[in-house]
Amino acid sequence: MIELLAALSAAAAVGVGRIALPLLLIGLFQGDNLWSRVPILSLIHPQVVVGVLTSWSLFELFASKKLLGQRVLQIVHLLFSPIVGAMVGVTIAQMTEAPGWLIIVISVVGGLLALVLQLVQVGLFFRLRGLPLWAVFVQDALCVALVLLAFDAPRQGGLIAMILLWLAIRSSGDWYRWYKQSKRLPAKNGYKSNPD
Repeated sequence: MIELLAALSAAAAVGVGRIALPLLLIGLFQGDNLWSRVPILSLIHPQVVVGVLTSWSLFELFASKKLLGQRVLQIVHLLFSPIVGAMVGVTIAQMTEAPGWLIIVISVVGGLLALVLQLVQVGLFFRLRGLPLWAVFVQDALCVALVLLAFDAPRQGGLIAMILLWLAIRSSGDWYRWYKQSKRLPAKNGYKSNPD
């Protein structure tokens, strides 16, 4: 159970809005092994991985503060968050020496959690016409905190991930009602403005 909570915490860090930073932190926490347990990244030379992840983390950090950068990041994160969420889930599960069948379950759950959280952020982005600066700083802090909790306090990290999932499900219902209401309003106004 601890393995699942730790993996949920790491996957939520990916879903919160950053892709490279969780992978960078996970590699650094592994010590001398670096990314030896991370799928795909273990096949690439560690110096190349460090360079790419550091560059992309800096790009995410600075691009997320501007509207155009947020749009670009939304597209990239929407495409890659399920993959990276599954990767960090597998990595955390392998570090805790979980059985093989549980690693598969954790990778699927981690990928889906990252995707759901990312979809909610895309909806929030379009509803607000861009994320406010304070929300971007909260994303950065929450991303780092969730990765740290995955290693040091997996129960608390998993609990935060479950709260984020609950908020995502709740807000998606609110957004659906808002969307239906916004679709109905123009039709009513158009109907009233036309004479019989």
